Amino acid sequence: MATQVIVLNGGSSSGKSGIVRCLQAVLPDPWLAFGIDGLVDALPADMRAELVSPDGGVHVGAEFGRLEAAWRRGVAATARAGARIIVDDVFLGGASSQDRWREPLSALDVLWVGVHCDATVAAGREIVRGDRPRGMAEKQAHRVHQGVRYDVEVDTTHTEALDCARTIAAAAVGNTSLI
Repeated sequence: MATQVIVLNGGSSSGKSGIVRCLQAVLPDPWLAFGIDGLVDALPADMRAELVSPDGGVHVGAEFGRLEAAWRRGVAATARAGARIIVDDVFLGGASSQDRWREPLSALDVLWVGVHCDATVAAGREIVRGDRPRGMAEKQAHRVHQGVRYDVEVDTTHTEALDCARTIAAAAVGNTSLI
């Protein structure tokens, strides 16, 4: 079966969004992108304000969990309806976060991708972005990968997004000429 869903997991400012845009450019068919940032942006303002603390910590409650579960089911339904999907997520719970994706994505061909980045480099990117509290990237850099099992792993510390995307695309479509 051909890959239907590519799930990218990495900490804040690890380079996932850039990889997603590059994947959309290099993959042979159109792929839709769904990111956790889009879900957060869709939340009511008061919920968004409560998610991130000034020190960069992220605190999700039961209501966010309910909405996130509905979002995951919606993303999976879109894939089941025939669209190819790229997911940009941050597994704050490591392996348990991956497990929460497994049920909605069951019976779909999923490529699990770890996007790594040195914590210091990610922290520098976070400062340049200017849209995240300082400390978030460093707190998440290793935590999001704990216990997670991947099919492909890339590291954006010294590798450009396009090169990472080509590696992922080759695994997704089984074509090494994309590398």
